[in-house]
Amino acid sequence: MDKISKLLQVRKEKINELRESGVSLYPNDFKPSDSVSGVKKVVLEEPETLGEEGRQFSLAGRMMAINKMGKSSFVRFKDGSDQMQAYIQKDRVGDETYAMFKKLDIGDFIGVTGPLFQTRTGEWTLLATKFRLLSKAVRPLPEKFHGIKDPEKRYRQRYLDLLMNEGSRDIFLKRSQIVAAMRKFFEDREFMEVETPMMQPLAGGAEATPFKTWHNALGMELFLRIAPELYLKRLVVGGFEKVFEINRNFRNEGVSTRHNPEFTMVEFYQAYANYEDLMDLTEEMFESIVNQIHTTSQINYQGETLDFSKGWKRIPMIESLSAIGGIDPAILNDTQALLKFAEEQKIPMTKKDRHGKILTKLFDTLVEPKLIQPTFITGYPVEVSPLSRKSDTNPELTDRFELFIAGREIANGFSEINDPQDQYERFMMQARQRDEGNPEAHMMDSEYVEALEYGMPPTAGEGIGIDRLVMLLTDSASIREVILFPHMKQNS
Repeated sequence: MDKISKLLQVRKEKINELRESGVSLYPNDFKPSDSVSGVKKVVLEEPETLGEEGRQFSLAGRMMAINKMGKSSFVRFKDGSDQMQAYIQKDRVGDETYAMFKKLDIGDFIGVTGPLFQTRTGEWTLLATKFRLLSKAVRPLPEKFHGIKDPEKRYRQRYLDLLMNEGSRDIFLKRSQIVAAMRKFFEDREFMEVETPMMQPLAGGAEATPFKTWHNALGMELFLRIAPELYLKRLVVGGFEKVFEINRNFRNEGVSTRHNPEFTMVEFYQAYANYEDLMDLTEEMFESIVNQIHTTSQINYQGETLDFSKGWKRIPMIESLSAIGGIDPAILNDTQALLKFAEEQKIPMTKKDRHGKILTKLFDTLVEPKLIQPTFITGYPVEVSPLSRKSDTNPELTDRFELFIAGREIANGFSEINDPQDQYERFMMQARQRDEGNPEAHMMDSEYVEALEYGMPPTAGEGIGIDRLVMLLTDSASIREVILFPHMKQNS
């Protein structure tokens, strides 16, 4: 029998003994009136109210350490806010309650009532006058000294990771704060939060391979959304001029330190704005959020100091390929020369790749990893931007930007197409790419084109990857660190 099996056996024996003695293992009538953080605030602000004859507190939490000493014991317990110590004396709680306590284990939930007193070391401690078992844990917690180091175990059993690793717990507290700050940023600027379908008859709004499902009652195939874009722009057509959605998206792609098949984004659309307006807004938003989380515009990410102060670089893609990627400017308009260059650099291409796609693939390999400080790359080719408005100065390019930080894409935004004929032709171009074997090419969405025919005001829209933003602001190397339950292969 291994160590865990032996511990389980001992715990089950204790559970049987407690049940036989009439102890309720899972009562549901204890209502704590205080929290540990609240008690600690009283210690700081109103110490004169404390002492064995002073203010009474009622707390509940999970026992994380027990020091049994015959007729008295210390326990350290934690609730959702913090942890503190309690002192249990047989003479105060009674023989029956103390006998029950001695059968308890680390991991059990308890309810404790009593005043505070200071130990010899000066630690304020709850002196139990009443003590109850609230929930009996059958399995032992991992050893606190070692914690949970194995990433596979941490992700599969996130509840244990949160219990034993304060760093992991802090990441998700910060994630909640980041999302709340983002939502407030939009609300303060009169954007309306909306919800759009997660199951869609057509996978649209981005180039990606979707997940498929089946609706029994409707008798039709549906796709889990890869983006909410086309629905949000329908709302702009309908008269909502500023909308945003914090949304879950699904893309049937590989899993890596930067990709999870299910991920969170915010997408927002603003009428009478263009892509340059959104770059300004994005700088303002990021600086605001970073300052709220870190109280400074500069943060450390994986050994790099990132500066989120306004005034980020804005570089056209074509310019970046030569200035940062090292490509001879003389060959940037020569498709065959670019293919030869890519072959020499061992950058995979296909014969079907059009000029704009070739440029984008070269950018992904030669430029993107070098963009450490917040940088906007602008002027993406039409071939890779099926929903972006064409540039007035160069119809081969679009009024589009992508934001890169720490060598990865964080946001994508552009001035929207509101010419229904142009949008139809872009969809047709994507349909030809699908026929040529590109499964990620955009599907024809004739209903969206019809919506544009009713008229959409000049509009700009953007999507920001929340998971990747959280990675940056919590110094997390992997996207799995910032998703509570990342997708994992099933254990065999």
